[in-house]
Amino acid sequence: MTGPGSLFMIVRHSMRRHVLSTVVTALSAALASGLVMAVFSISTQSTRAFSGGKVGFDAVLGARGSSLQLVLNTVYHLETSPGNIPWSMYQEIKADPRVALAVPYAVGDNYKGYRIVGTTTELFTDFEYQEGKRYTVTGEGLIFDPTLREAVIGATAARDLGLQVGSEFNPYHGIRYDPSSKHSEVYRVIGVLEPTNTPSDRVIWIPIEGIYRMGGHVLRGEEGQEFEAAAGASIPDKHKEVSAVMLKLSSKQAGFFLQNQINRQGKTATLAWPIAQTMLDLMNKLGWMNRILELVAYLVVAVAAGSLLASLYNAMNERRREFAILRSLGARKGTVFGVIVLEAGSIAGLGALGGYLVYYAILGVARAIVLERTGVVLDLGAVHESLYWTPVAMVAVGVLAGMLPAFKAYSTDVASVLARA
Repeated sequence: MTGPGSLFMIVRHSMRRHVLSTVVTALSAALASGLVMAVFSISTQSTRAFSGGKVGFDAVLGARGSSLQLVLNTVYHLETSPGNIPWSMYQEIKADPRVALAVPYAVGDNYKGYRIVGTTTELFTDFEYQEGKRYTVTGEGLIFDPTLREAVIGATAARDLGLQVGSEFNPYHGIRYDPSSKHSEVYRVIGVLEPTNTPSDRVIWIPIEGIYRMGGHVLRGEEGQEFEAAAGASIPDKHKEVSAVMLKLSSKQAGFFLQNQINRQGKTATLAWPIAQTMLDLMNKLGWMNRILELVAYLVVAVAAGSLLASLYNAMNERRREFAILRSLGARKGTVFGVIVLEAGSIAGLGALGGYLVYYAILGVARAIVLERTGVVLDLGAVHESLYWTPVAMVAVGVLAGMLPAFKAYSTDVASVLARA
């Protein structure tokens, strides 16, 4: 009666007899462990994705202001533009030997909520969004003719908007969709980006001159005088301006020198460098939110432990006669104690295993939401240390929760229980 096999047989029989309470308690443990694993994993992955993810560019040059706003607007397409800089500044930074690649962006329009970004062909011919990976476009080609109203559209935007090669659309003024702000210009889709799992999948790309020439757009350039492009007429460089310039630097040292030159010595522009550090600063400022989520997860664990304790305690009271009979048949006090603790640990263990299903369900939903809203991808296959210690901790919680009813059963007087029966 005292061997491990006998203990497991008793526990299995007990769990079958009390299947409803066993399932409910195991589900509580599963929800608790799954939530804890999801909170820690999503928090870590989000921080890495936004502050350590490869975005292809090293720095962003833009109007004087917040580096964070500049990065969010150009890299993640989530914010408004802090302003514009003259075309001459783009030309200067492009000619700087410390800059390997400079790609201008002009923003300010959307199509049903999806950003329209004016740029040049270098984005598709020279830029690598990941090492060794360039944008692949299916359709008629990559090269924008600035005299034509053409667009290359990201994979997510194409899917959600129902656009394909040959489709036509009218842009809307501003970065937020307003049906009343429709432009008269009609653009034709000449290509669709292959999925990149980056924010670029949510962008509609057009020639940068397309931004300049849309109705109602006023350029100020380097002289600050308002200029509106006339149809068919060229736009002098002195009137052109860009929202930002995306930079690939030749070295890390180049970043230090340019940052000192532009941010500390200059007064007209801001260099957001390095991009990862800018986003890491944001994630650190929002760290208190992660702490709150972790506290909530721990509270759920506490509730699950309480549920486990209550379930076992009630079951023990209902089974006092059963334990007394076991004792009368020769079972030692330690055997009864071990049965209860083992049952508690087994239920918690089942819950911990079920917690992986809860974890992947939560992570799957979070991945879809983050991808839809930002274009950033969370890795379902990423392994976080919480996937190891959470199940162990849950079993330990279950064992501790079984101690109280086990001690009570240990001290039960067999004769008095059988006499009352």
